[in-house]
Amino acid sequence: MSGSLSGRGSLAGRTALVTGGSRGIGRAIALAFAREGANVAICHRDDTSAEKVIEELRAAGAHAIEIVADVSREDPVLAMFAEIAETFGTLDVAVSNAGILREAPLLETSAADFDAVVAVNLRGSFLVCREAARMMLARPETAPAGRIITISSDLAFLGREEMSAYSASKGGIVSLTRSLARELAPRILVNAIAPGPVDTDMTSAETMSAEALAKDLATPLARLARPEEIADLAVFLAGDGSSFVTGQCYGANGGSAMY
Repeated sequence: MSGSLSGRGSLAGRTALVTGGSRGIGRAIALAFAREGANVAICHRDDTSAEKVIEELRAAGAHAIEIVADVSREDPVLAMFAEIAETFGTLDVAVSNAGILREAPLLETSAADFDAVVAVNLRGSFLVCREAARMMLARPETAPAGRIITISSDLAFLGREEMSAYSASKGGIVSLTRSLARELAPRILVNAIAPGPVDTDMTSAETMSAEALAKDLATPLARLARPEEIADLAVFLAGDGSSFVTGQCYGANGGSAMY
């Protein structure tokens, strides 16, 4: 992993990819990385708000680009990493954050619904992690290669009625993270963040039922997290302070799940 080359900040001189980086947790992580000196590529499926995020990243001093890609499909993911290689030449940190949520009773969840959630959340994480590792391991073997951070959920551990597909996909991400941490050590450190309820457009009255939102507030801290609180943890995992941490899943969840 390349060290600080210029400027100040714990990630100065490094290059990071954040999928789902145009809004919510992904946007907060991308901005936090930029403020710590990183150059940042954000990926989104087709979000008009991405242009505003790019402006914010550049205002923070980052060399920033946006890439339109559906992470559930292999060819767009391969093209994304080719563009990162062409633009930056290297990759130090990859955050697999892109995800979707669908809430429905089991008996009203079609196989297509289940497949759609798993395709983005779990298959997308697999593809992004695989290609990030491929790019990082192309460096000389004498050099540390990089950091991979996946985004799971407290529901990977708790489960939630009427959210079986989402919970299953996030549980798969935890297992994927642990397996990759063993396989890619010592050159790549792989860790997960499992947020609890976060104040984003994914957890709103438009996307979730009132009952589900009430459950999200039923934690010891009794509030939603701010996206920036998740981003602070991502900065730690991307930086030098986490040099002896791999295969872990950090529950930034307000106490909803304790493990």
